[in-house]
Amino acid sequence: MAGVGEFEQLVLLAVLRLGEEAAYGVKIRQAIEEGTGRDIAAGAVYTTLARLENRGLVGSRAGESTPERSGNRRKYYEVLPAGAAALYRAYAAVQSMARGLEPQLVDLAAQANGPSR
Repeated sequence: MAGVGEFEQLVLLAVLRLGEEAAYGVKIRQAIEEGTGRDIAAGAVYTTLARLENRGLVGSRAGESTPERSGNRRKYYEVLPAGAAALYRAYAAVQSMARGLEPQLVDLAAQANGPSR
């Protein structure tokens, strides 16, 4: 199975964090923006969710229709076991590669931020 990219990892983590009762497009986008500080396009989230669903990494179900949504149903997502396994493999690979590098990363990041004022 192919790995999952960085943005796919963020989407999977957001879906896990929100849980299947709250993981729908807008909330997933908000969770990623809040967690990363990045401005995320809604289309990127929905495209990624569709790709993850096609790969069998997330599942979805339609919620109830509501008058506030003009009768449209909200689509809720959940991470499937294959998605959790792919996410765990990516997480373990990053941990393995980063092991022992934190002091070096801190020093280099401090240099990138320039001198303190």
